[in-house]
Amino acid sequence: MMLEPSVHATAAERIRVLCVDDHRIVREGIALIIDRQPDMHVVASAASGEEAVAMFRQHRPDVTLMDLQLGAMGGVEAIREIRALDPAARIVVLTMFRGDEDIHRALQAGAATYLLKDMLSDDLIRVIREVRKGESRIGPDVEASLAQRAAGPTLTRREIQVIELIAQGMRNKEIAASLGISEETAQVHVKNILAKLKVKDRSAAITAALRRGIIHIA
Repeated sequence: MMLEPSVHATAAERIRVLCVDDHRIVREGIALIIDRQPDMHVVASAASGEEAVAMFRQHRPDVTLMDLQLGAMGGVEAIREIRALDPAARIVVLTMFRGDEDIHRALQAGAATYLLKDMLSDDLIRVIREVRKGESRIGPDVEASLAQRAAGPTLTRREIQVIELIAQGMRNKEIAASLGISEETAQVHVKNILAKLKVKDRSAAITAALRRGIIHIA
């Protein structure tokens, strides 16, 4: 059980948290955990990326908990927008996405650290306190995923576009028409994607891209 600080913080001293998640029950559950702590409280919540940016602008929280799957404006884009408003903003990603590409994009956008939703509530509280102090330690599982990503080739932006279209069921001719490139160029992109993902066919490429967080299917 987590030990509470021996001295209760005043309202002005408490860590002010913004909770961003598209599921109301998740937001409410996190708020219950946080508001039980004597040194922190949830000042606002948001269900979308756009709302997250607006709530951050209005409340200027000390720490923002950010999911990645948020609809039109995803969590990574919301992180970028918030960090543009305040480069010192402290953002903790709290998500179900485990892919190395998800982790890389979130940290590149400016997140302080990356957590999975199946973590213990005591660990979440500890991380919020650490991030508020300016600490941003990355867990061993996250570090391992980033190391694995760094060890292999990454897809280019064009190749990501191509794999997204492959996931929509498009063949090379349709991909070429959609991107305004030749069918031969589309074929080269597909070949490169298979090689980089170390798979033999398009179905396996889709599976690998989804697992790694390179693409998502709503």
